[in-house]
Amino acid sequence: MRIEVWADVVCPWMYIGKRRLERALAGRGGEPVEVVWRPYRIDPTAPAEATPRAGLLTDPDAREALRECAPGLTPEENRDRVADEARAEGLGPRWGAVWRASSHDAHRLIALALDAGGARLQDAVVEAVLRAHFVEGFDISDREVLGRISDGAGFPSGGALLDDGAGEEQVRELLLRGKAMGVRTSPTYVAAGLALAGAQPAESIAALLRDAEAAGEPRRLPEEVERLRHAEALLDVRDPLGALTLLRPLLAGHGDDPNVRLLAARAYYASAQLGRARGILEQLVADAPDDAYARLLLGRTLERQGLPAEAAPHLRMAAAMVPDYG
Repeated sequence: MRIEVWADVVCPWMYIGKRRLERALAGRGGEPVEVVWRPYRIDPTAPAEATPRAGLLTDPDAREALRECAPGLTPEENRDRVADEARAEGLGPRWGAVWRASSHDAHRLIALALDAGGARLQDAVVEAVLRAHFVEGFDISDREVLGRISDGAGFPSGGALLDDGAGEEQVRELLLRGKAMGVRTSPTYVAAGLALAGAQPAESIAALLRDAEAAGEPRRLPEEVERLRHAEALLDVRDPLGALTLLRPLLAGHGDDPNVRLLAARAYYASAQLGRARGILEQLVADAPDDAYARLLLGRTLERQGLPAEAAPHLRMAAAMVPDYG
């Protein structure tokens, strides 16, 4: 059985949650569990060059964001609470990040470790990154630091791979897939289609694993179908550019599939790329004149382009086929 943990290495609850997951795994029988770490970003606006975290508590915008993370607590109270939880999990005595650092390259390294050596190597890299950030006070956005971390974790090629740009597209796609799946919290544990959000107690994680084992692994969809569904989910949460990112390989390899083309047209329409939307929709309507939705979307696209006379026949026909479209 596999459990995926979607989390951000600059999130203290990830490190706390990792210890709780380890306790949950140590106390269970049953089939072996493979732990795979997936990326999430709690601070996507972190600067490319790290800055001292000491200034965050005096920054009004940062303080407001911290309050949203822990309603009812001041940022200072929340910091103390997290430190207490960390000490309880054996992560002390010194605890606390020194730098506000972008986690993007660290996530690349973690994804590359899984590809290179499997879950065990990836876990060693995750542990080393978390320790460097929260205990040793290093800047984990620094490539040299990540190279040393990679070497120490048994992944000597990691630093060179980062310098070559490896993992960029992979991490960006994984972030989009997590968003499409509904991941909104670091950490979020996912197993057999079941999810548990937050650094829950070990007992709750163990219960998730028992439920997942009882449910069994869901039927694996073909990669193309899963990608299409995730792209559609991104459209539903108003991320058309993310949807187009996931659709790019499908358009290259399955560009004649009407489902792929229609979803791409919807994403182009939603992102105001009206010329591209129109081109796809005109071809879809030519291929399938009875496709009411394609006609409706083509009519709306033409309207947005300032062509009401050209839009009107398509909108009338769509409404005639599906009255709700009127």
